[in-house]
Amino acid sequence: MYVKICGLQTAETIAAAVDAGADAVGFIFAPGSPRTVAPELVAELVSAVPQGIETVGVFRNQPIDEVLKMASQAAVSTVQLHGDESLADMARVHEAGFKSLRAFSADAYNGLSGDDRQAWDSERLLLDAVEPGAGITFDADVLTDGTPQGFWLLAGGLNPNNVASAVSALKPAGVDVSSGVESSRGVKDVQLIRDFVKAARQ
Repeated sequence: MYVKICGLQTAETIAAAVDAGADAVGFIFAPGSPRTVAPELVAELVSAVPQGIETVGVFRNQPIDEVLKMASQAAVSTVQLHGDESLADMARVHEAGFKSLRAFSADAYNGLSGDDRQAWDSERLLLDAVEPGAGITFDADVLTDGTPQGFWLLAGGLNPNNVASAVSALKPAGVDVSSGVESSRGVKDVQLIRDFVKAARQ
């Protein structure tokens, strides 16, 4: 079970995620979030992340040239696009040497045509609630045509108390959490991070 802890801002919470066994740590570069961080700070933080742990920069509806510049400044390994970005944008990410994740709301993914779904399923995907980072779960019944065929992460409203049942029901390759391991909006809790990783892998 691949586990990503997202919206991190401090060395302490990154260390907690790594020590708990997370596979990836994520940083928000999309404007307007209480978790948004500067690329220069992230570059300092990721310098202490062990090799083998994926470092993910999260962007939403930002110009792709800006995304690639900020991801390079931050020295992250992976670019996550969380808006209306196209397959051509994903190709630009790959050409620049980054790994990628493409997030869809459950509704948006379910609304893809068969051909579009097949094209996107070759990418690593993340299925989220309509409002990312708000701690709201999506209704699994929306996925009337099933879940992605390739590697995909489940996100949206997960926390240490519900992640095990969500994994059991939907069988994702992994899970992604942000608000579900916070003591208050935007503030990560070290013990909740540990509890989440443990619960996700039970």
